[in-house]
Parts: sequence; C-alpha cells; structure tokens
Amino acid sequence: MGDQVTAAAPQGMPVGGGGDPHVAYVLRHADDNLVLAQRLGEWISNAPELEEDIALANTAIDHLGQARALLTHTAALEGKGRDEDDLAMNRTEREFTNLLVVEQPNGDFGQTMARQLFFDAYQLSLWDALQRSTDDTLAGIAAKALKEARYHFRHSSTWVVRLGDGTDESHERMQAGVDAMWRFTGEMVATDAVDAAMVERGIGVDPSSLRDVWDERIAAVLAEATLERPDDPYQRMGGRSGFHTEHLGHLLGEMQWMQRTYPGLEW
Repeated sequence: MGDQVTAAAPQGMPVGGGGDPHVAYVLRHADDNLVLAQRLGEWISNAPELEEDIALANTAIDHLGQARALLTHTAALEGKGRDEDDLAMNRTEREFTNLLVVEQPNGDFGQTMARQLFFDAYQLSLWDALQRSTDDTLAGIAAKALKEARYHFRHSSTWVVRLGDGTDESHERMQAGVDAMWRFTGEMVATDAVDAAMVERGIGVDPSSLRDVWDERIAAVLAEATLERPDDPYQRMGGRSGFHTEHLGHLLGEMQWMQRTYPGLEW
C-alpha cells in the first residue's frame, strides 16, 4: 500500500450511524459488501466463460449475504424501526460509508480481479480478527464470512497469477488493473475515530494492524504473477466519511431506482 496519504478524509465521526460509533462501524462493513455485491452482479451473463459467470455470481451472493446480516444487525443496534431494505435502498450517496475500492467500475476482467484480490486479502484478516469481537452477533457474522473470504481469495489470486503470468496481452491487462486499483488500497488500513472507539470497547479491529499481513499476501501473489508492485504514493481517501468517487452515485441510481420510484413496494 502507498506510504503517503495525499487526500485525507475529514476527521471525526463519519455520516453513517447517527453519531453512534457502534452503529457506524457495523454499517460501514455492510456497505462494503453491499456495494461490491452490486458491482460483481454486473458481470452476470458478461463473464469471459460460463464457469466464471457462475463463480462471480456466487461471490456476489456471498457478499450480499454478509451485507444483509450486517444491515439487519445495524438496524437492531440503532433501534429506529428501520430494516435492511430501508438501509440499503433509502440512503443517499453521502450516507454510504463503504471503501472507495469496492465502488470502482469493473473495467475488464483483469481490473475486476485486481480489485477483488486487494479486497479479499483485507477481508481475510478483518473477519479473522472480528471473530473475537465482544459483539457476539458481529463475531458470528465474521466467523461465517471468513470461510467465504478464504474461497474468494483463492479465486481472485489464482486468476491474478493466471493472467499475470500468461500471454503478453493478459500480463499487460492484469498489470493495468493492479495499477488502476492500487490508489484505493491505503484506505482499507486507515484508522479513524470510529475504529478507535470500537477497538477500545473490544468490538472492532484497528485497520492499521492488518497492513503487514495484507502486504505479505499481496507481495506473494504479485511475485508469482510476475507483476510489479505500483510505486505511485498517491492514496485516495474519503469513503468512510461519505465522500465518494463519481461512480457510487451511478451504481446507487441503478440499485435503488425501483424502491425510489415506487416507495413502499412489496414483492
């Protein structure tokens, strides 16, 4: 990850959670998975082969399941009578606190795999740590999610190696994907006031403590894939505070349009 942060997020509690760091903490991880699930779902019927079409759909479903569990827990913690659908479909872009990396466009298959690799390596350590959370519900979600994250990491790392150490064109495309996604990796291990509050209460994990293991995992995959680690020090921040790239608004517009157009719609 880049050592220099050149676009720091505003300090203090972010928008999500209404000032309650516990609610904000669970919600941000729900948002990560919800947004990534939507992105991966865009590959359905568009993947390079049928087997991969199914694999990406299943990965999207895993992330959606994690998001649903976390959103339901968020709703219970805040106690305002909202449910998972309200939190997913009736919040604005500014109220989402997902990492910027998960909202980035799919690009070609190499870029998608680079994005997935970076996030999978992060979630492996995150879920492992959160299994020991004093929030029993969060710990249970993390234990189940860790099993899924192990598969996700094997899948994405295998493809990064296959493409990186493949043909000249696949190597070039894979390197381009790594380069494009690299500037969003530093945010995964940046610590803010919410993280600090949750660490103090034994609920959460300090993201900065995950950095060394993340670096080791990524370095090993890139070396096997004959890919270069980017040396661009710029790291884009802001997602945790609700400041997003232009891409999230377009994604939410597609994801939320039915519920926004027909409020209260029931299946």
